[in-house]
Amino acid sequence: MRAPAPPRRPRAGAPGATPASVFPGLLDRGGFAALADEHRRLTRLPLVAVDADGGFLAGPSRAPACTRSEACRSARRLAVQEALRWGEPSVTCCPCGRALWAVPVLRNQHLCGGLLVAGVPLASPSRAGALDRRLLGATRTLLELATTRDLTNAALLAARRQSAQQERDRAEAIHQLKDRLHDDIRSSYLHEEPALLAAIRRGERTEARRIINRVLVGIYSAGGADLNLLKSLALELIVMMARAAVQAGGDPAVILGLNYQSLTALARVTDQEALSTWLCAMLEQLIDAIKTHTRHPNSVQLARAIEFIEENLATELGRAQVARAAGLSPSHFSHLMRAKTGWSFTELVTRLRIDRACHLLAHTGEPLAQIAQECGFGDQSYFTRVFRQRTGRTPGDYRAGVLTNPGQLRRDT
Repeated sequence: MRAPAPPRRPRAGAPGATPASVFPGLLDRGGFAALADEHRRLTRLPLVAVDADGGFLAGPSRAPACTRSEACRSARRLAVQEALRWGEPSVTCCPCGRALWAVPVLRNQHLCGGLLVAGVPLASPSRAGALDRRLLGATRTLLELATTRDLTNAALLAARRQSAQQERDRAEAIHQLKDRLHDDIRSSYLHEEPALLAAIRRGERTEARRIINRVLVGIYSAGGADLNLLKSLALELIVMMARAAVQAGGDPAVILGLNYQSLTALARVTDQEALSTWLCAMLEQLIDAIKTHTRHPNSVQLARAIEFIEENLATELGRAQVARAAGLSPSHFSHLMRAKTGWSFTELVTRLRIDRACHLLAHTGEPLAQIAQECGFGDQSYFTRVFRQRTGRTPGDYRAGVLTNPGQLRRDT
C-alpha cells in the first residue's frame, strides 16, 4: 500500500505561506502579529508584509484577493520602491481600486521587502478632505511604527527625504526664475515694441534689426550660457512679435505658417550665434509678411492705440505716448482719430474710461473710490462729476438701476 504523499508546502510569496520569520533577523511571525495588531488599533487598517518583489509574506489570515493578481503585485512592488526612493510612504493606486502605501524594510541599505497597507477604497469621502487627512495620518503612523522597531534604515530614509525636498525646492526655484526672466524679457520687448512696429511699417529694416539686437542683449544677459533657456526666451519673443505683426496688418495665415516653420528651425539651433541668425531671419520674414499684405493699416494702427489706452486706463495718458504705441506721429494720430471716430484724444480717453466704469459698476461690487482709481479718474468726486456729465446719472444711481433692471448694462448717451 502506497504511503500518502506529504502535504505540499506553500511557496514563498503565496497567500497562506507561513515562514518562521517574516523578515529573517529582523521580524518573526510573533513580532509581526504584535505590530499588525498595534497598527490596526491606531489606524483601523490591516497590515501585510511583502517581499522586495511585492509578493505576500504575512498578514491577515484571509489574504485580500488582490494578492493573487500580478498587476496588484506590481503595484505593491512599486509602492515599496517609491517609499525607498522618496524616504517616506507615497500613496499610489492599486489596480483593484484601493489606496496603497508602504514602508521599506531595510537591513542597513539592503532592501528586504516592505510593510504595506492596501485597505482604503478610493471612493468619495463623506466629508470633503476627510480621506486625504486619514491617508496622511496613516502613512505617518506606519513609518513611525517601522522606525521605532528598527525595521527600516531611518537615517537613509531621512537623507532621501532631504534630497527629495532639495530637488523640489530646486525645481520650484528654476520655475520661478524662468517666470521672472520671461517677465523681464516680455517687459523689455513691450517697451521696444512701438518703435519696432513703427520701423517695420516704414520699411526701415536696419532700425528694426537694431531694436531686436537691444532685446537680444537682454535675453543673453538673462539666460547666460543656458542654451535651452535662451531658446525658450527667444521663442517667446517671436510669439510676441508675431502677435504684433498681425496687429500691424500682417497676413495671419502667413504668420501662422512662419510660426510653425520657426519651431522646426529652432530645434536645430545648437549655439548662440545660430540663435541670433534664426531670430534675424524670423524678423525679416515677419517684415515681409506685413509689407506684402494690404489690410487697412490705418484702422489697424487706430485699433492698436485704443487697445493701448484700454490697457493703461488707470495711468495718466498723453497723446504722444499713445501715438508712439500705435507707431504714429502725434499729429497724424490726432488726424486719423478725428477722421475715423469724430472725437479728440481727450474725448476718446474719457469715453473709454466711462465704458470701463459702467462695466465695473454693473458686474462688480467694488467701492466707487476703487473704480475711480482703476478707471484713471484720480478721485471719487471728479469721477462722479464726469460720470454724471456723460450719462446723466451718478455712479451710485447707475449701479442701482442695473440691479433693478439687469438687462440695462449700458449707459444712456
